[in-house]
Amino acid sequence: MDIKIKDVARAAGVSVTSVSRVLNKEQYVSEEIKRKVNQAINELGYTPSHIARSLKRKKTNLIGVIVSNITSNFFSTILSSIEETVDQHHYNLLVCNIMENLDKELRYLQTFHEMRVDGIIIMHEKANDDIRRFLDQTKIPIIFCASPVDPAFPGVTVDDFAAAYDAIRFLGDLGHQHIAFIGGDLEDVSSGRKRYEGYLKAMADIGLPVEQRWIRFGDYQVKSGYEQMKAILQEGSRPTAVFAASDDMALGAMNCLHDCGFHVPEQMSVIGFDGSELTELARPRLTSMQQPIALIGRLSVELLLEAIQNPERPAAVTTVPHQLVIRDSCRAPAGFM
Repeated sequence: MDIKIKDVARAAGVSVTSVSRVLNKEQYVSEEIKRKVNQAINELGYTPSHIARSLKRKKTNLIGVIVSNITSNFFSTILSSIEETVDQHHYNLLVCNIMENLDKELRYLQTFHEMRVDGIIIMHEKANDDIRRFLDQTKIPIIFCASPVDPAFPGVTVDDFAAAYDAIRFLGDLGHQHIAFIGGDLEDVSSGRKRYEGYLKAMADIGLPVEQRWIRFGDYQVKSGYEQMKAILQEGSRPTAVFAASDDMALGAMNCLHDCGFHVPEQMSVIGFDGSELTELARPRLTSMQQPIALIGRLSVELLLEAIQNPERPAAVTTVPHQLVIRDSCRAPAGFM
């Protein structure tokens, strides 16, 4: 037997409107009515039709999230913050892990459109013509979280250029003159390109030479940090410090140095970027340019909900502060006074 909302109302002895209010978690519903409705739902085994309710209310209470790589410590942590904030506002989350695949991203975006999600959060910096066309044409509110594609699209991020610049200035102030760089994909607008540009600018302002053989690019993961550090060590002369564009790659670099018989920070200093929980778990503890990860996730959801409720109000990119957290992986180079 197909149980309908009117059957629940009859069993509870209340109106259909009251049942609807309880199901939609609306305010100003008495506890007694909630108790009667929930008891009738349990006794009848009633399951509300999400599709029917969505069509009637023109709202699905669904938020879609595009994650570039959910195995990243940074993205998994920020996703946890997003989920917690979404739940507090009684929305449900649909998470799609694209693993840097733009065709998959476009397919998921189209699926979100078909499912009539109320909003989309994107944690991926690359975009091809088809994705940009979707972004330009869709009426669904979209927020870019820690990964701005274009200033025209609203989002939440740190100033990646300034953060990378400050990391290199810190190493310079310690006395390092030979600083390597392990970066991400330069197609990534912020975490790739901006962090690399911040490194180059700081090196120029300090007056230090940029050694091309010490500049390597990975994919933000631990394995690539290990591989790129190994390639740097094979160049013969070695830097005294390395700046990695993610904590995961910094950890990979430290693992490589350990396996190759080098001591951190006595023989080489290592600094990361993100401020993930890895920084405290690593030994030595990792110095890192920290992003306020939980804040980025929470603000992304709040901006998206505001855009859902006020679609005509323009939204801008919100820049949150970065902070260098000094731990145990950096020190002055040997012989520096």
